[in-house]
Amino acid sequence: MTVQQQRFSPEAVASWSAALRRDGYCIIPDAVDTSAVDTLAGDLAGAFETTPAASGPFYGPWTKRFHGLLGRSAEMDSFVRDPLILSIAEEILLSGCEVIQLNLTQAIEIMPGGREQPPHRDQDMWPVRQPGLEYLVNVMWPFTPYTAENGATILWPGSHLRQDEIVLDSNEAIVAEMAPGSALLFLGSTLHAGGANRTTESRRGMIVSYSLGWLKPYELPWLAYPPEIARTFPRELAKLAGYRSHRPNLGTFEGRCASDLLSEDVTPKGAVDALRPEQEALIEQYYTGPFDGGQHGFAAPPRK
Repeated sequence: MTVQQQRFSPEAVASWSAALRRDGYCIIPDAVDTSAVDTLAGDLAGAFETTPAASGPFYGPWTKRFHGLLGRSAEMDSFVRDPLILSIAEEILLSGCEVIQLNLTQAIEIMPGGREQPPHRDQDMWPVRQPGLEYLVNVMWPFTPYTAENGATILWPGSHLRQDEIVLDSNEAIVAEMAPGSALLFLGSTLHAGGANRTTESRRGMIVSYSLGWLKPYELPWLAYPPEIARTFPRELAKLAGYRSHRPNLGTFEGRCASDLLSEDVTPKGAVDALRPEQEALIEQYYTGPFDGGQHGFAAPPRK
């Protein structure tokens, strides 16, 4: 068995997923080859230089942030669809949806003198909470070494199990120090923050996040990657980036799966239902009778 096969094995997926569920985070060393990191960082270097500083008390004017990374570097696909990372995200999220989606790609630079970010949970962007359900898996990829001095991500282990506590003691936090090539995974329910940069060099990296397929994503995919750009992607990448409907009938265009926009065929087509089997059975029962409505009627929650 090759090193790659050992890294991406059912046992590896199960082990890292278990650590993520237990602690709310995990760091996978040597997740990708550093040459891929160097290529991606080089592709994004110009954008880092020209992007203005962010504004607002949460992002902080000591940071730079830009998005739509799939359209900025062909190397992004290997990160976004890394087999091990994607399998872990699916292991965590597919209990709450039929397909997962790309929620965000964001490059982040913490400049020298940058302050520590306020602790937060990324899932709080959605004003809902269902016990036992995770909405989001974040993956932080460093382009430069992440250290306690230059602003490495701060995490509170186990905080995903203490979601009613908005702020936790700083003594309970850990600093996610890691080298380029490593990957930090953490749940949307995990309390975390960007650290302070007390050095004279910027800390650069990116975050890729995956969410339940029926949620509104942080980054609107059809604006980040309009059809003329998405058509250049491998089809599975385009699906992950939003060109795929989620049953029942979510994320459609003109009543059809958004993947139709990737076709060159512009012939007008009619709307097509995208329903789950139990919903189709309920409709059939309604027309043929007798109809009892089932447990949830036609609006059953989109769970597997």
